[in-house]
Amino acid sequence: MDTIKILIVEDEMIIGAKISMQLVNLGYEVTGILSRGEEVATHVLENRPDIVLLDINLKGSIDGIETATQLQKVTATPVIYLTANADEATFNRAKPTKPYAFISKPFKQLDLQRAIELTISRIGETGGQLATDNPEQPAFILDDRIFVRHKEKMIKIMLTDILYIEADRNYSHLFTKEKDYVLAITLKTIEEKLPSKLFLRVHRSFVINVTHVEEVTEGQVKIVQHAIPLGAGMREMLLKSMRTL
Repeated sequence: MDTIKILIVEDEMIIGAKISMQLVNLGYEVTGILSRGEEVATHVLENRPDIVLLDINLKGSIDGIETATQLQKVTATPVIYLTANADEATFNRAKPTKPYAFISKPFKQLDLQRAIELTISRIGETGGQLATDNPEQPAFILDDRIFVRHKEKMIKIMLTDILYIEADRNYSHLFTKEKDYVLAITLKTIEEKLPSKLFLRVHRSFVINVTHVEEVTEGQVKIVQHAIPLGAGMREMLLKSMRTL
């Protein structure tokens, strides 16, 4: 499981440090605190944050809105604006950059948490695929990662870190090396959203990540000391899939 990474762009470093503490308390990782818009694109390309918290008023030659415009030329990283100036003119200038949320200063930690949760939800709706059988336990699948709800917050799991997924009636258990997660989604639904190059359904109750296979026998496959049964005719299909990696 990878922690969701957030970049803070804030011209007042004391405020930036306070926001950083709030994000860490919420379980997120801060990739940096920048005060100038000119530094943002380079930082994003090098550190790959999942979200950028961007103050509209910045030091330097470009403000937050211009920074977002430049950023969108090189990446689709979601932007949440921070602003002490929520007038209509500023809002109209910012709208074409399609921010995922606005947070008006001063704000509470709960405001920040809700904006981030909504942004993750919108990522699932616009940038990836929504995979859920229960709106209270969503799982958003993108090209290379999945966001799942765990202990009242959304966390990020890279698809390459998933070992296998096991069906449990209308639920699924997602296993990584570190831990497993219970998702309120059927195995069939999640299988349809996962890239077929990496994942294969080898049994009615199991979808595996082919890249983690350690051993294949007639009746089972071993992944990190876990023995997973192979359905009829699945051994050859698995071996073929492994050869094409």
